[in-house]
Amino acid sequence: MNNYYTIEKESQAEFKDRGSRFIAYAIPVETTDDFKKRLKALKEEHPKAAHHCFAYRIGTDGNNFRSSDDGEPAGSAGKPILGQIDSKSLINVAIIVVRYFGGSLLGVPGLINAYKTVASFALQITPMVEKPVLVKFDLQFDYTRMNEVMTFVKRYGGTILQNEMQLFCKMSIGIPKAEQVNFLGRVSDLYEVEIKAV
Repeated sequence: MNNYYTIEKESQAEFKDRGSRFIAYAIPVETTDDFKKRLKALKEEHPKAAHHCFAYRIGTDGNNFRSSDDGEPAGSAGKPILGQIDSKSLINVAIIVVRYFGGSLLGVPGLINAYKTVASFALQITPMVEKPVLVKFDLQFDYTRMNEVMTFVKRYGGTILQNEMQLFCKMSIGIPKAEQVNFLGRVSDLYEVEIKAV
């Protein structure tokens, strides 16, 4: 897999059923910490909500995912939300659904429908974008080589993830997976630059 699909902007959608309000937030996230901060903020924003159910999938290997029913019957909230993320093959996306109880029980089929529908609505209104899968490298080099290194990284469509500039520079970069072989094949062109895969 050289590319993946995600969202760039947060979106919000609402669905009502028999008095209950379901508000879904589709959120771009890079790490589980990003997700936890947003969940905490939404709990503070909606303190009177009955439930804060969610699902996320983070990382291009597909192994970092989680879903939560937050007190709803097992499998009635988190799984349908995750199902919507997966149906669009999205990565680095979280959906949090805030539910205000309206007095009528919806039953498990009603809950599954509500959580699935509102999650789908939230994803429909935010544009999906294609991004390259990045292979990460750490570089160390003398400050005088900065221009040469920057030119080299840009040539292969690289992204600077972290940068420490002193007399001796440290830089973390991401090179698109599709360019990895070309990048590694020409890396010896960079003199006095220490490169290691992360």
